Amino acid sequence: MPARALALALAMAACMAFTASAQEGATEEGEWNFTATLDGKPIGTHRFAVGGSAAARSVDSRADFVVRMLGVPVYRYRHHAGERWAGDCLRELRADTDDDGTRQQVARRFEDDCVMTFAYWNPRLPKQQRLVDPQTGKLEPVRFEPLPDTNIEVRGQPVRARGWRLQAAQQRIRIWYAADSGRWIGLDAQTKGDRQLSYRLTSPTGAP
Repeated sequence: MPARALALALAMAACMAFTASAQEGATEEGEWNFTATLDGKPIGTHRFAVGGSAAARSVDSRADFVVRMLGVPVYRYRHHAGERWAGDCLRELRADTDDDGTRQQVARRFEDDCVMTFAYWNPRLPKQQRLVDPQTGKLEPVRFEPLPDTNIEVRGQPVRARGWRLQAAQQRIRIWYAADSGRWIGLDAQTKGDRQLSYRLTSPTGAP
């Protein structure tokens, strides 16, 4: 798979990498630290921190990936987004992305509409029909479908998970929540060339 095609696929998946079936009472505050893998091999981390009150919530998202082939870096991706929310409505988005040397910045306010980013930590996400891509600031149509319960490995242990399949543009992402607590614990995204980008929770904060 050419490095540029892989770069574009990873960037799209990572950014779209933010329930009714997950428990409605699940808390939305905390910190989620994920290890990112490509076809099972670690490529970096993605950290999400959600703080403040429900009426004035802040979200900080930081991704840092390096893909290597035969030990040589062939692709680097860094993304930092800061979000300001009022209830379940995104009010401000600021993002800075370095996609293998291509820089993109977003500074946008959302005052007249109630929309969300790909906020996987929010249990009401699957009710949305469009979401804001945090890398571009653009609204994307989306569709959610429930998945059968399954076990996924988190920190070396099997965890019973409930899932949703998220379809957005050409992306197909499976989002996983702990069945007992409703906490977000992972995701899997197919990239071009049938490669799989996966997130699995690694830190005790935000544990299922």
